[in-house]
Amino acid sequence: MFHKMRRKVQQLSPEETEAVLLRGTAGVLALTGDKAFPYAVPISYVYDGEHIYFHSALEGHKIDAIQRNPNASFAVIDQDEVIPEKYTTAYRSVIVFGSIRIIEDEEEKRIAVRKLSLKYAPDNTEQQHNEMIDRTWERFCMLEMSIAHMTGKEGRVLTEKR
Repeated sequence: MFHKMRRKVQQLSPEETEAVLLRGTAGVLALTGDKAFPYAVPISYVYDGEHIYFHSALEGHKIDAIQRNPNASFAVIDQDEVIPEKYTTAYRSVIVFGSIRIIEDEEEKRIAVRKLSLKYAPDNTEQQHNEMIDRTWERFCMLEMSIAHMTGKEGRVLTEKR
């Protein structure tokens, strides 16, 4: 179902792929948009080793797209250094394929948003996290991406440095 990587020597191991997802702070979520146009949106996320979680407004293009077709891909760029003299880049990236669901259960939503808040504000207290979550609770939803396939790749420049 998923394409095999053509340049296997550049493929990241599963551990390296997960490390990219764990240290990344943003990626691009691609969904089926309107009138057969793809819809790709930059977004913050948290990966917990099993799922990827995103926050969203309660309505809008992203939610409409997910409700029509939950299949998605998500790309994270870990490194992207242009090397002009070689007409190349030293890059490392990950792409994940899966399906997204809107978390409806309140307790599950709270657990997911807590993961997100701990990632982006790790030094805040439990009280600060709870106050922010409670203040915005009615205005956002949480999305969970179940992973069907994921792969990581790095450019030849980085592969040759190994």
